[in-house]
Amino acid sequence: MSDAPVIHTRDLRKTYGSTHALDGLDLTVARGEVHGFLGPNGAGKSTTIRVLLGLTRADGGEVTVLGGDPWHDAVELHRRLAYVPAGVTLWPGLTGGQCIDVLGRAHGGIDEGRRADLVERFDLDTRKRTRDYSTGNKQKVSLISALAADVDLLLLDEPTSGLDPLMEQVFQEVVRERVAEGTTVLLSSHILGEVEALADRVSIIRAGRTVTTGTLADLRRSTSSQVHAVTDSSPALAGVEGVSALDEGEVDGRVDVRFHVDATAVAEVVGRLHAAGVHTLTITPPSLDDLFLEQYRTTPTEVTVR
Repeated sequence: MSDAPVIHTRDLRKTYGSTHALDGLDLTVARGEVHGFLGPNGAGKSTTIRVLLGLTRADGGEVTVLGGDPWHDAVELHRRLAYVPAGVTLWPGLTGGQCIDVLGRAHGGIDEGRRADLVERFDLDTRKRTRDYSTGNKQKVSLISALAADVDLLLLDEPTSGLDPLMEQVFQEVVRERVAEGTTVLLSSHILGEVEALADRVSIIRAGRTVTTGTLADLRRSTSSQVHAVTDSSPALAGVEGVSALDEGEVDGRVDVRFHVDATAVAEVVGRLHAAGVHTLTITPPSLDDLFLEQYRTTPTEVTVR
């Protein structure tokens, strides 16, 4: 099997009038991974996905999907990928099952055994006409048709919109199963906890450009963790490079200390806490929410790609 990336863009550009929707976007999605694709509204996520689907032609740069050109090879590529859009629109006169059939044929075919399993797990009544479906049930139709398809790539744009927490959990389980079978996933979601639970790597974009790319471990090395400790004496952390927001208090006659620490300073900080007599110590690494906000405190020109 080829080691070539399933999705690759370099210096991708798209302009609408005076608006630069994509301004040199770099994105690489490796085979068999879940790649989180993050950015606020207007960052260029939807335009990128439209380019990857061959619905929009880029104005400049390079783009390949499954080794092909999405603009010229759209028909062939669509047999090998499935797409779940952010807003699902279905045919109101068709039943859920009929819509799954139609969407499945667009994806290049459905595994009937997998379809039946997903209908049961997502608790969908496929006999009802979609005009009678809730937003969540409409989303289930789109998810089942995509996740049951025999495809190499899943493009998921806000895939759990309208789902309750139980169904979100089912979604995560099914995505992990498909990835274990070799499917590649590009996941765009505003639910950062969902991306954190599933993604092998994450790309954060801003103003049509990549701000940073890496594993969560990579990204966490570039930001700080929160520390809370109770010690016998002051741990003498003032002035230590990599320590910030230092706050010392007292609790039950001991020192209660809270601060942020960069990854490069953790070893020294733990040593000083140990020397001060540690009673309790909690180190909380940054969440994906923290990493996302940290990247948006930088300027759009500060691009770090790993």
